[in-house]
Amino acid sequence: MAEREGAREGRDRSPAGATATRPRTPRLDQPRPPRRRVLPEWDPEAFGRLSERIARFLGTGRFIVWMTVVIIVWVVWNVAAPDVVRFDSYPFIFLTLMLSLQASYAAPLILLAQNRQDDRDRVNLEQDRKQNERSIADTEYLTREIAALRAGLGEVATRDWIRSELQDLVRELETERTSRPPVRDADDR
Repeated sequence: MAEREGAREGRDRSPAGATATRPRTPRLDQPRPPRRRVLPEWDPEAFGRLSERIARFLGTGRFIVWMTVVIIVWVVWNVAAPDVVRFDSYPFIFLTLMLSLQASYAAPLILLAQNRQDDRDRVNLEQDRKQNERSIADTEYLTREIAALRAGLGEVATRDWIRSELQDLVRELETERTSRPPVRDADDR
């Protein structure tokens, strides 16, 4: 029985040397499993788009009209309604709290929307600058090519130059023909 326990102990022990099992370390060729997060995750682009939509709405006349209507209804309700249904008496502290809360959320959302717009403007400006540089380089290249063509055309016979030369030759031939007496053939004698 002791031999059996000794053999069993030998099997349970891990081998030593090159075949020993190493502690498990994460492999570098495989991605890590996702970790659990305590805080919820959100897409920053979706949040940015939402903030831009809110900021766009806050900057409209429609928002001002609706906000004015809500405040008027709030004040009229809390002044004219019976005491039992009033929820914010005269100094309107709850209304002030609501307006402060709205302003405290509106300001960062507007700033976030402005930052995103600044980033877009910066990217567009950089693209425009690169496009302008390419256009200037293309224009300079074409200017050099046109100058080289003009210089080359000075050495090439153009249609107008050939026409003027031919007209000069025709005039010379006509003047020679009219100034020289006609040549007689041997048969005319």
